[in-house]
Amino acid sequence: MLPLLVALLSYLLGSLVTGVLYSRARGADIRGRDLPGGSGTYRQFGRSAAMLVTAGDILKGMLAVLLARALTPELTWLATLAVVLGHCYPVFFRFRGGSGIAPFMGALLVAAPLALLGTLAVALALIPLYRATLQPRLKLNAVPFATAVAMPLALLLGLRYGGLSDVLAGGAAMALRAVHLLAVPVGPESQA
Repeated sequence: MLPLLVALLSYLLGSLVTGVLYSRARGADIRGRDLPGGSGTYRQFGRSAAMLVTAGDILKGMLAVLLARALTPELTWLATLAVVLGHCYPVFFRFRGGSGIAPFMGALLVAAPLALLGTLAVALALIPLYRATLQPRLKLNAVPFATAVAMPLALLLGLRYGGLSDVLAGGAAMALRAVHLLAVPVGPESQA
């Protein structure tokens, strides 16, 4: 019964997609023009809005893992998986959410902080290099690219310092969403 409760509550937390809530409060739905994460919010509404949205999405990842720790500590991986899936496929927003990076970071901040910090360091070092060299040719956003490249490091750090199951669970959910995003265009034509 506790695993189901952890999964359900974490999924519902994840389904509160901050970028959608913020954009709707501003009178629009960001998903008609962009993804509802920090990067999309930055492009559509500016830096302050992006910081607010990112903080909200990180916080819900943290809350999901803290909730799991309080109820059944061995199931933090399930909370990580469910909160990221909730963000990617939110029940409150017709299962159209973001890529899951911020809630994954929030979950790892509690469950595997060393894995998160090492991964962030590599990702932040890669972003300027990627933007200067490959982004003009590949036309892919820098944050998902850096995340994909840094994930093997997250796995190694999770194995070494703890939190491997959380890294695997959140990484799997984000990979599922990435494959789905590649297959389905973002924008008004994908609203059907």
